[in-house]
Amino acid sequence: MKMENPTPIQWQFSERAQQLQSSAIREILKVTARPEVISFAGGLPSPETFPVERMRAAFDSVLVKQGKVALQYGPTDGYGPLREWIANSLSGDGVKIVPEQVLMVSGSQQGLDLLAKVLVDEGSKVLVETPSYLGALQAFSVYRPEFVSVPTDENGLLPDRLDDIGKGARLLYALPNFQNPTGRTMPVERRIALVEACARLGLPLIEDDPYGALCYRGEPLPKLLGMNPNGVIYMGSFSKVLTPGIRLGYVVAPVPLIRKLEQAKQAADLHTATLTQMVVYEAIKDGFLTEHIPTIRKLYADQCDAMLAALTEFFPPSVTWTKPEGGMFIWLTLPKHIDSMKLLDEAIEQLVAFVPGAPFYANAPEHNTLRLSFVTVPPAKIREGVEKLGKLIAAKL
Repeated sequence: MKMENPTPIQWQFSERAQQLQSSAIREILKVTARPEVISFAGGLPSPETFPVERMRAAFDSVLVKQGKVALQYGPTDGYGPLREWIANSLSGDGVKIVPEQVLMVSGSQQGLDLLAKVLVDEGSKVLVETPSYLGALQAFSVYRPEFVSVPTDENGLLPDRLDDIGKGARLLYALPNFQNPTGRTMPVERRIALVEACARLGLPLIEDDPYGALCYRGEPLPKLLGMNPNGVIYMGSFSKVLTPGIRLGYVVAPVPLIRKLEQAKQAADLHTATLTQMVVYEAIKDGFLTEHIPTIRKLYADQCDAMLAALTEFFPPSVTWTKPEGGMFIWLTLPKHIDSMKLLDEAIEQLVAFVPGAPFYANAPEHNTLRLSFVTVPPAKIREGVEKLGKLIAAKL
């Protein structure tokens, strides 16, 4: 029976809850959900790449053959055959990864949260790229670290700066392949220097690699994990190569850290869904990704080329941008006097959207930057949207 005139509850949020903020990207996506908007804002994979029939067949197979197992609780560390598949895929060149080093997580965002939970105390020094992935900054910030921004150039962060700022840090977070938000890639020589610098400092290095398979030209560059398996924490995901809706990622690390992450995960969700893990394994176990990923690369490469061509045609010379060889993003730097947040308001009036660059900085945001994603927009719409943005920028010069 419903109470009459109950006293309103005055919610007393924790200090941690009071500091939480919504993702700038998610808030923009709410505004740009209308189909008439040309949105370069989301970091969403193209639905054209989702292997719907393959996933349907995998669900059918798992439910018919192993339904009672798939619908039951499972182990915290994950489905054994899938963990073994991941371990084998990361082994080679003298490096052997074993399934005990693999923890399945409910999307890589959970992996970031768990890593921060077990490695970061309030006030701990955490090193991040400049700029860095917004989702990681959100995940880490809950635990109130002291963010230290590592200087970068067009090839990524600068390892020779770590000796000055890395002492006493709890971790360094990096995306060496087609980085979000900049699209830049770290060359082999710098990867080696980075791993060596972190080893010298005893600094745990998180290698977040959601886009590594999405290279458009040449072969994928060597993983940091293979250079120092004892000092590198590798994060992978099936979101960009299969489908994000399954929310399935993984963390690969030395066994002592995996066991501690497993304990933290038990407090969060007990285990990642058994059904989706079994379905993903069923879908990929026979080499499907070897066939599927090249189709994603081709689609994204064409759309990236379309955006780069449109930027060259319609943007004034005072604007510069990265030229990614993979992944999903292009990073733009505008003249200093142009605030991309204010530009976004004008762009939305023209039915075009992007993500302003300031939220990607842990410290000292640069307000004349922005991120464009090209993977969900067809070439004709890319050209139309870029032309509109170019006119808005030109009007401010």
